Amino acid sequence: QVQLVESGGGLVQAGGSLRLSCAASASIFTMDAMAWYRQAQAPGKQRVLIARMTRGTSTSYADSVKGRFTISRDIRENTVHLQMNSLKPEDTAVYFCNAESGVRDYWGQGTQVTVSS
Repeated sequence: QVQLVESGGGLVQAGGSLRLSCAASASIFTMDAMAWYRQAQAPGKQRVLIARMTRGTSTSYADSVKGRFTISRDIRENTVHLQMNSLKPEDTAVYFCNAESGVRDYWGQGTQVTVSS
C-alpha cells in the first residue's frame, strides 16, 4: 500500500503560480509512473489526467496545460511536484496525485486550487 499526500493548493489570482507537491510513503522510483489529475467541482465533471511522468522521466501533458505546467520529481524525497504557471480561472479544481504500479493505482486525498479572475 502506498500513501500519497498532496500539498500546496490554495487561492491565487489569474496569471499567478502555484507549486503542488505529492509526498509518497514508498519509493516513487519503483512506480511505473506518477501523475497529476484534476477534477472540477461541478456536476458531471470527470477526473482528468493533466500531467504524467514515467519511471524513465518521459513526460506528457494535457493540451489545456501544456507550456504552463511542469511535472517533476525528487527521488531522494519521494516527492512529485507540479509547477503551475500562468494560471487561469478554468484551472480551478481539486488536484490529485496518482501513482501507477502494475495493475494498481494509488491516489492522494486531493488539494484544492482556486484561481480568481
